[in-house]
Amino acid sequence: MRRFFAEMNPTLRGFLIIIAIALVVVILNLETTLFSLRILASIAFFIAVAVFVFLLWRERRFEISTWPARVRFAFYGGALLIVSSLGLFFWFGISGRNALAFFLILGLSGFSMYRVWRDQQSYG
Repeated sequence: MRRFFAEMNPTLRGFLIIIAIALVVVILNLETTLFSLRILASIAFFIAVAVFVFLLWRERRFEISTWPARVRFAFYGGALLIVSSLGLFFWFGISGRNALAFFLILGLSGFSMYRVWRDQQSYG
């Protein structure tokens, strides 16, 4: 039997494992447990993103403090928009027009932060 699974197509083997897990969840009625784990995982992911952003900021805060006030305001404003939209995404979820607004906010805020950073890095 071990040889049968070892020689099986990896994609088919993965789907069989997923089907087995789904059957266990349905048979043991573990849907509420999965929902709780999903909520905890989304909270942990949001915290991980926040810690990553904080570490990046802490590494570059001296450099950012030398920028003019208007540029810092634009940079931190873009970061605040991104963090708040991610928080709303994890809290309420997105669909339809809200999804479009979410991705537009992320894209435009990220682009504005990139442009501010690039303008401050160019010495010409």
